Amino acid sequence: MDKIDIYDVAIIGGGPAGSVAAALLARAGRRVVVLEREKFPRFHIGESLLPFSMKAFSRLDLHEKILRAGFMKKFGGEMFGSCSEKGNKFYFKDAYRSQTDHAYQVTRADFDKLLLDHAAESGAEVREQTTVARVTFANEHVDLALGENGSRENIRARYLIDASGRNSVVGNQLGIKKTYDHLQKLSIFAHYDGVWRPDGIDATLTLLIRGIDRWFWVIPLTSQRTSIGVVLDKETFRASKMSAEDFLEQALAEQPIIAKRMMTAHRASEVHVAADFSYRSTKLHGDRWLLAGDAAGFIDPIFSSGVFLAVFSGEQCADVFNEVLDRPRRRKRLFRRYDRAVNRAMDIYLRFVNAWYTKEFIEVFLAPRDVLGLPPAVNAVLGGNIGNSFAIRWRMWVFYFLVWLQKHYPIVPRLTLVPNKEEAHVTAETAGATT
Repeated sequence: MDKIDIYDVAIIGGGPAGSVAAALLARAGRRVVVLEREKFPRFHIGESLLPFSMKAFSRLDLHEKILRAGFMKKFGGEMFGSCSEKGNKFYFKDAYRSQTDHAYQVTRADFDKLLLDHAAESGAEVREQTTVARVTFANEHVDLALGENGSRENIRARYLIDASGRNSVVGNQLGIKKTYDHLQKLSIFAHYDGVWRPDGIDATLTLLIRGIDRWFWVIPLTSQRTSIGVVLDKETFRASKMSAEDFLEQALAEQPIIAKRMMTAHRASEVHVAADFSYRSTKLHGDRWLLAGDAAGFIDPIFSSGVFLAVFSGEQCADVFNEVLDRPRRRKRLFRRYDRAVNRAMDIYLRFVNAWYTKEFIEVFLAPRDVLGLPPAVNAVLGGNIGNSFAIRWRMWVFYFLVWLQKHYPIVPRLTLVPNKEEAHVTAETAGATT
């Protein structure tokens, strides 16, 4: 019989959720193994961090490594309606009870490798290029059948964290993944060099441009490189019968706000397509396991919530298992508390996302009024503040009420969200002449 290796916690997936959980558990003296199917670094989208992850990075002693890696500090964002060049900037320092003025813009291949290496340096055992073929749950442990570089091996752990992303091993095995039918979007994106930026901290801002049936992101990654993408209904892209490359090129050329910034830019990567990214697991825990990060759910790429929720859930997982390993009788209560905390965080972003996909959201957002402290509260949620602050909650209720009211009675100017075709045509021609 093969020898069974026993760990305190086995973690499937070495992305941000798995790496954060592994580092914290290992630093607490737990025996942890991370099973990652790919070899890092590897390409990944989701390149903008939120300031409320900074606490976790402080706890992990990561800030010096992040700064040494050269990741760009991000001080806020700016939103536009595609029918006008007038946007609305928000800076993290102005958020309700802000505790930091910045987050980071990151190249995920490098950032995720930094986190995984940090987990290993913290004492976790990291196995890359290792697939988990099967998970078997028993009363006192979890058995994992592995495939590593063509070999077969079985390992055993007291508990399991599934942080294996949208292809959740446990989620698929148990059939607990539920898609959001009203959010079946598709994103098309690439990296570009030479995109124009303003001076100062405004050069670090994430730009979000809301169109009538789509929205765009512009994320500065380095002094030269920028991530640019479009998100829209899958059926809209299919109906175009265009290649991803042609569709993205045309979509960007039709947006004067973006096209003017790209007059001297050139694409520096292949064009990527991601779909089926709006889903949620119907349960996040069992007797011996927790789901974290994208394995728990992913709402939408808007507002950069993906990495934030991954770091948040990874940290929560580590805290739960640190206590459960010492006090097993508290397991059920702590697992339920974890489930509630992560679901509540996803609920907050789901409501935000649902509002974003209404025309009225951007109309209200682009006509801010400094009444009742609404802008700082919205800013706080944009920065990842999902706490229990009643001061933020009631202000967000007011904000959503205003969005609802705008649909029935125009309290702020209506927007078409359709770009000026003549201006876009002139911009495209100028860009073509320049390049």
